[in-house]
Amino acid sequence: MIESFGHFAGAFGQLLGPSTLVIVAWAMLLGIVIGALPGLTATMGVALMTTLTFTMDHNQAILVLICIYVGAIYGGSRSAILLNIPGTPASACSTLDGYPLARQGLAGRAMGISTTGSWIGTLIGALCVATLTPLLANLALTFQSYEFFWIAVFGIVIAGTLSGGDALKGYIAGFIGLWIGTIGNEPYYNYPRFAFGFTDLTGGIGLLPALVGTFGMAEVLMAMRGPAAKAISNKLDSVIPRVKDVVQYWRTILRSGVIGTFIGILPGLGEDIAAWSSYAAARRGSKEKQKFGKGSVEGLMAAETGESACVPGAIIPVLTLAVPGSAPAAVLMAALMIHDINPGPMLMINTPEFLYQIVAMLVIADIAKLFYGLFLVRPLLWILLVPRERLMPVVFVLCCVGAFAITSRIFDIYVMVFFGFLGFVLRELKFPMAPMILGLVLGELFESNLTRGLKLSDGSLAPFFTRPIAGTLAAITIASIIWSIPAAQNAVRSALRRMIGKAPA
Repeated sequence: MIESFGHFAGAFGQLLGPSTLVIVAWAMLLGIVIGALPGLTATMGVALMTTLTFTMDHNQAILVLICIYVGAIYGGSRSAILLNIPGTPASACSTLDGYPLARQGLAGRAMGISTTGSWIGTLIGALCVATLTPLLANLALTFQSYEFFWIAVFGIVIAGTLSGGDALKGYIAGFIGLWIGTIGNEPYYNYPRFAFGFTDLTGGIGLLPALVGTFGMAEVLMAMRGPAAKAISNKLDSVIPRVKDVVQYWRTILRSGVIGTFIGILPGLGEDIAAWSSYAAARRGSKEKQKFGKGSVEGLMAAETGESACVPGAIIPVLTLAVPGSAPAAVLMAALMIHDINPGPMLMINTPEFLYQIVAMLVIADIAKLFYGLFLVRPLLWILLVPRERLMPVVFVLCCVGAFAITSRIFDIYVMVFFGFLGFVLRELKFPMAPMILGLVLGELFESNLTRGLKLSDGSLAPFFTRPIAGTLAAITIASIIWSIPAAQNAVRSALRRMIGKAPA
């Protein structure tokens, strides 16, 4: 315990220099701006900044990305409350009660609640990172190829099942990502696959150009056909949080923080699922159910706490399993690899101090978020007056620069544009993006461990199902697929009704 405290103190001391505080100030402000502007997302912000900060020192670069990530998830509540338009998908749940509060002349109080919930949620998540990451890392050290194979499959399946909409479309999107991940030379025998004679394709599809296109270029195309948004004419009341709101709903805050962190740990679900799950749990346990959707302080607090707790939660599987918990966490994982930090079970053995640095970064980013949320509300609201049609050309230029910056190849710009149009088409067809990106990220983990496991077992599939942990993961994955079938759900519900009906009184 004393040694851990010393590591934390050392990490904070290392990050509290003047230059670092300047970086935190501008990165957090930029993150909040990205989140507040409808059409820009946390994933796009982290992806663009990854390409623009890869020449920085790795600690400073990761700190910038964490500030962007934390700030963007929080900033989405600004437009959600004032415009009824979520700045990021994670803030969609906040519109249910945030906008009604603003229409009642309580926009300032709503933003104070949002700030409080977001601040506490990130702190809860950071505490879980500090406590759960070493435990999960020790467990992950017992994993072999069989377990990592099922983790990759489970991540894609659970993302497709719970990302919203049709589960079949989620599975299709996930396997599209897996297929894209197989483009290029086969890792063991160097045989080119799906290259069609193009030399540039033999090296595979770069993750960052694909992410920038899917979440940057696609957002530009979506914004070009979307309606213009106008802010409501509403004077702000005090944004200073009320102690009563925190004390009265402390159970909701703790419950939402735990739910958000847990959702973050599950691969590929993300902050929007965390917000909706926390909101639903708060509504079920509330004594004021009738207020939900009409301006409930408890509902807004639950949504903001849950989505912000998910941010640190999504980093936990990145550090322990090299599996991202959300789309922005996938980009963060790519950034770690670019800076020669290899996430996974060996991280706690090779560079254990990095865990404490991540926790310190989260806490520092959270403090900066609280400062901006309480004292710079009105200046930040001016950002919402920027016409989206003037902003998107700048975003497109940044997408091109970001795609080109990593390897200085024109081909990567073509990749970015292709994935931009692919993401746009898939969104129009109501396909979720998270499973596709997770499939692309987990493709190498999936393929390498499948191949290695088959070599270790002389081609037998039995160890993938007979080893205790692998068998458990396989059962959970298969059960998730079956449960996503409506007919299976109806059959289970009917069987339960019959069992209850036959039970003795």
